[in-house]
Amino acid sequence: EERSVVSGCRYLAVDLDQTAEDMPAMPGQTVWQPNTTVIAFCKGSVDSLPEQTRRLLPFFDVVADTNIRDELLNPALDNLQANPLASTALIQLLRKNRQLSVEEGLMLESLTYSTLQHGAEFIRWLNRRTAPKPDDSMPTHPVITHRNGDDLTITLNRGDKHNAFSAAMREALCEALSFAEADHSIQRVLLQGAGRSFCAGGDLDEFGLARDAAQAHLTRTTRSPARLIDRISHRTTARLHGACIGAGIEMTAFAGRLVASPGAYFALPEVGFGLVPGAGGTVSIPRRIGPHRAALLGLSGQRIDAALALEWGLVDEIGDPAELS
Repeated sequence: EERSVVSGCRYLAVDLDQTAEDMPAMPGQTVWQPNTTVIAFCKGSVDSLPEQTRRLLPFFDVVADTNIRDELLNPALDNLQANPLASTALIQLLRKNRQLSVEEGLMLESLTYSTLQHGAEFIRWLNRRTAPKPDDSMPTHPVITHRNGDDLTITLNRGDKHNAFSAAMREALCEALSFAEADHSIQRVLLQGAGRSFCAGGDLDEFGLARDAAQAHLTRTTRSPARLIDRISHRTTARLHGACIGAGIEMTAFAGRLVASPGAYFALPEVGFGLVPGAGGTVSIPRRIGPHRAALLGLSGQRIDAALALEWGLVDEIGDPAELS
């Protein structure tokens, strides 16, 4: 109990540079999941550790070796201190999603997100931010579809707002994706964004508007672009450029092929708001980059560039999205 986040233990640090004889015994069939984040540190690369030590890696949530950049690790440690409940909720999701199906993972993510929307950390963030100004710039068509033979192009159409993901955009995107799923004559689906960015994440002006946790959960699970993209992933390619933040990478990570422009960048900022990724990221991203890197990305809230995203496997290719065939 003393090693629980509710008792003030923000995280546990494990020294992987201990000698093999000093390392704890393997837990065997027992699943060791303390109610806090477990971070393993070592001075070199984990690849150079003894085999007995490397077998313990699945029991850790974050592995901090020489391959981990300080600009990611230090903000992650700061978030663990500032938002311990959201941080631990993210870790719990990533642990569970190692065993769950996509459908089950999305359900659990939504329930967790709805819970945190009424938590002290998110309310604190809401109270600190500048009140949103009325915005009458919502386009008539937040999503545009264009069909050419067997190809369907779906374009996020709030370019002046970096395609901030609003409720109206979610509804329109679900409609377009549902059409693509139902029509098997569509062989290729291309998902892209108008303007300077693919998608800068959830529309912050709408954050905090959901006062009914049950209604918010049911809306998120019955109108899920992430679920639909996963169902047609083998037919779907996403062109990514500019900001690909929050929902902008979470739902699209389900696509079968992700092509990023050299200037694209990616981030999961939700823990800094007192939340967890709520657009499918705790399910899609660890399937691409593994749970350790997904935890680091989510805990830090920091941007990674296209080169690192490619190295990690978050995207499949770097190129000029305009020339994508």
